[in-house]
Amino acid sequence: MNHVIKTISERSSTRGYTPAPLTEEELDILLQAGLQAPTAANKQELHFTVLPGSHPILQELEDEKNKLRDITSPPHNFYYEAPAVVIISADSTFKWGTLDAGIAVENMALAAESLGLGNLIIGCILDAMTGEKKEYFSQALQLPPSYEYKIAIAFGHKAVTKAPHTYDAGAQITRL
Repeated sequence: MNHVIKTISERSSTRGYTPAPLTEEELDILLQAGLQAPTAANKQELHFTVLPGSHPILQELEDEKNKLRDITSPPHNFYYEAPAVVIISADSTFKWGTLDAGIAVENMALAAESLGLGNLIIGCILDAMTGEKKEYFSQALQLPPSYEYKIAIAFGHKAVTKAPHTYDAGAQITRL
């Protein structure tokens, strides 16, 4: 089987990481994969904010997410204690930024899988990032002016594994 197709078929969300940090080389490869993603009109408007899993703003995001969802004590934080989290933002005035961020995050997830790293694509902090504390979080994460959160991804060395999800091609595909 082609190695790209094999990587796609083997990728799954990782919800448990070892404490081992990523190397700079691993992180650079993952960021390059995001930067190499196609963008509408080749605008290349995405911005990547890289955080260690120990960064205090992640706990503040977790607290705000839980407050907005009325969750008192989840078993894990939103990034499952991964040693690295990347927040992807885009220019709020560009209507294709959300789509571009989705393409970039998938490139990064597949790159991580190809390196044997775990990853978790994260959307659950959207309410926290776009709610009443939007400006605070945007400044704390040093998003460029007029940029807004689109999606995030956690990376680390897998402490747990999970089979890739199944699907029902018959129900999900229409061929005309």
